[in-house]
Amino acid sequence: MKFFRAWQQSNLMLRILTGIILGSILGIMMPGYSVVSMLGDLFVGALKGIAPILVGVLVTASVAKAHNGLGSRFKTVVMLYMFTTLMAAVFAVFASSLFPISIVLANVVDTSNAAPGALGDVFRNIVTEVVCNPLDAIVRAKYLSILFWAIIVGLALKMVATKQTIDCLHDWAEAVSKVVAWVIQCAPFGIFGLVYTTVSQSGLDIFTTYGKLLLLLIGCMLTVSLVINPIIVGCMLRRNPYPLVWRCLKESAVSAFFTRSSAANIPVNMALCKRMGLDEDFYSVSIPLGSTINMNGAAVTITVMTLTTCHTLGLEISLFSALLLSIIATLGACGASGVAGGSLLLIPMACSLFGISNDVAMQVVAVGFIIGVVQDSVETALNSSGDVLFTITAEMRERLKRNEKNEIR
Repeated sequence: MKFFRAWQQSNLMLRILTGIILGSILGIMMPGYSVVSMLGDLFVGALKGIAPILVGVLVTASVAKAHNGLGSRFKTVVMLYMFTTLMAAVFAVFASSLFPISIVLANVVDTSNAAPGALGDVFRNIVTEVVCNPLDAIVRAKYLSILFWAIIVGLALKMVATKQTIDCLHDWAEAVSKVVAWVIQCAPFGIFGLVYTTVSQSGLDIFTTYGKLLLLLIGCMLTVSLVINPIIVGCMLRRNPYPLVWRCLKESAVSAFFTRSSAANIPVNMALCKRMGLDEDFYSVSIPLGSTINMNGAAVTITVMTLTTCHTLGLEISLFSALLLSIIATLGACGASGVAGGSLLLIPMACSLFGISNDVAMQVVAVGFIIGVVQDSVETALNSSGDVLFTITAEMRERLKRNEKNEIR
């Protein structure tokens, strides 16, 4: 127990950095040891296993004990989630046009993952899966369905449950959050295994063969995080947004980068909201909601990878088709799978807009999985830090409006 307490009190980021360095060195010098790779598989499996349960329990408990008067803030935060995702896709179109990149698609390892082939398929999947069996939704990490049933059950409990039942549900939410915290404490070992596996299989080719594509993706995501989102937040709050942006990046984005799961980062974001003095009834619902529909990074990935495919094939892109791609990427990102690399599986759907065959598109998906160890980490950091940033913005915006009304009176 003394060792465990000392481990928890030490700097998590320093432990993770040590795992990255050791994993890279061992991956180069001694590749191919499945026992080491298993550490990464266990860590990712634990996150995938607990994250859907966490979202379901948290949202159910939050809705059940929520008070009235949250409508205006929810309208604001949902608007921010959707608008910033669209702006991320639009900027990705601009950046891809300014820095067109071509990649070699021949001899790329194929992937067996299924992907929707048209926008209609995406809408159909979203609508039908929202009302699927809730237990199946938890098992398969269908977060839109989990949110739907959690809200429904929470509203039902709000009407019929006693205070003791609500308190018990709240205790369950706290317990699941504690389990997630324990899993995150194992992140150094998991990251060590993941980095070892990537370096063993791909070596340093990830930074050479696809380096330009990776730089474009990361550059777009950093611009969204450090320029576009702060401008929107600054306009909403009429103040310098960067102190708030830096705090969200420091306390949310860093941990999300290493866990690669917005759902698993929910307790981190909620703890930050609590320290900021926000209304728990509000952020305990808006944060899980953001982990599902606030997908700035996913929109960037879908757009950049699709336009890279177009540039590789020599296809010309009109302004109208580029804007249509932005809308498709925004809507598709909101329905992206909750698993790592889920946004990549929507690339064939976006490619179909330009008449690109599924065979070619799936080769690009395979390229995405190769660079995913970096791309997906940055994408998750952008998405998760945006969840807490826009939740705080919506709360502060509401307070600003109330203060202005009081001054007028």
